Amino acid sequence: MNVQELKKTANQVRKNIVTAVYYAKAGHPGGSLSAAEIFTYLYMEEMNIDPAKPSDPDRDRFVLSKGHTCPGLYGVMAERGFFDREECKTFRHLGSRLQGHPSMNLLPGIDMSTGSLGQGISCAVGMALAAKVQKKDYRVYTLLGDGEIEEGQVWEAAMFAGAKKLDNLCVIVDNNGLQIDGKIEEVNNPYPIDKKFEAFNFHVICVEDGHDFEQLAAAFAEARSVKGLPTAIICKTLKGKDVSFMEGVADWHGKAPNAQQYEIAMADLERIGETL
Repeated sequence: MNVQELKKTANQVRKNIVTAVYYAKAGHPGGSLSAAEIFTYLYMEEMNIDPAKPSDPDRDRFVLSKGHTCPGLYGVMAERGFFDREECKTFRHLGSRLQGHPSMNLLPGIDMSTGSLGQGISCAVGMALAAKVQKKDYRVYTLLGDGEIEEGQVWEAAMFAGAKKLDNLCVIVDNNGLQIDGKIEEVNNPYPIDKKFEAFNFHVICVEDGHDFEQLAAAFAEARSVKGLPTAIICKTLKGKDVSFMEGVADWHGKAPNAQQYEIAMADLERIGETL
């Protein structure tokens, strides 16, 4: 895909996110919207995956460590062809494959069930180590929230990844600056994030605009070139991106829009789509 096509896809992913959360009357739109470009680039360009062969042993793996933002993951999986986007309307419903946190037992294409913050990166590290032991070439990607990295288990996993030189591991941090209780620096300041990962023997790439596909492309290309170190890509983003009343508002971390708000949100995204 070219940049314009990626932008259009990310816009549709955002529509899928808002639709899923609205029909569920619950969910986490803010951090799903902030990562829309990251999800889009990973699934449309970066990862070696095939929806027709979701269990291919040689596929790249993705672990959504901040599992509550699965509306974004489901939103992009629909666009990649794992299922029809209409299924997004079943999010969090009884019997749905699209539960409130990803379930690898329900939905083909989910590589790890996640939701308890801090644990996903440990699973990703284990997958990366397994690839090394089995002499496989697949890469492992994991997406964390910047509030999530306040969890101690994240740094245990990072220490191990650095010590074992897992250069097939790419950790992405969605640095939107907000968590459920407010600004991350006021809740439990994790800054400087880059220096922390460097201290754990990671190659660190800072992306100034995590919504810019050219910057994301350069970052992931650089990550692929690194040998002997795992990579952490720190992406500066905007929580609630492209929905006017959600942007930069911590209150939209974990609640659903009402009918009127849903119409406004979809109109916002429709206008943006018309410019692409």
